[in-house]
Order: sequence, then structure tokens, then C-alpha cells
Amino acid sequence: MPSYDSSSFDPPAPIANVTLRNPDNAAPLVDTALLVDTGADVTLLPRALVEQIGVPLVADVKYELAAFDGTKSLADVANVDMILLNRVYRGRYLLIDSPQGVLGRDVLNHLRLLFDGPAQEWSQQTS
Repeated sequence: MPSYDSSSFDPPAPIANVTLRNPDNAAPLVDTALLVDTGADVTLLPRALVEQIGVPLVADVKYELAAFDGTKSLADVANVDMILLNRVYRGRYLLIDSPQGVLGRDVLNHLRLLFDGPAQEWSQQTS
């Protein structure tokens, strides 16, 4: 059962372990931890991890990110395969210069999840 991370987050936060894969050569990076953030519009991947599997940036494309505090920044884009709960999500993901990635609603909206805060775990609901 996926769990919450209490060592990096206070209060503890749900974490999803995903596999990132280069769509061109299938080079995988297994067990990448992403913060599950139901308030994030999009998924944000750590740039260093995407570079590790050799995924090139999408040329001449950047997206503006607005943080909850109003600060803005530009993010590069890469085409990445992400495997979560035995499903492959192929798409363009935004890159951030942070060791911690974020799993956003662009992926979460395809899933039915139950968050059990007191037990500090979450699960996929099948019905």
C-alpha cells in the first residue's frame, strides 16, 4: 500500500512511487518518489531524473508556472513515459530544479484514490 512520507514533510504527505521511462529507447528509472498533490494542476518532474534517462527537452517550448504564493517561473518540457499503478501515462511533463517531483491532477484525474490520513497510506479504488 502506498504510504505517506513523514521524514520529508510535516505534516506527513502522500507519496507515489513511479517509473519514468525514455519513450525513445525505453531506458527506465524505477521507484521515483513524487509528492501526490491534488491541488497541483500539472505533474512536475525533477530535471536531474529526466536527464538521467536521456530524455531531450522539447525545443522552444516553456510553460509559465505560478506558485501558491504568486511567484512565477518558466519550466522546460520533456516527453516522458510515466508508469503508475501498472498504467503508462505518456505525455509532456514540466521539469523543475528540485529533487522532489509532484504528481498533479493531469494524471490524478484518471484515477480513483482513497487517502487515509490517520493510517498514513493511500490506495487505488477499483469500483
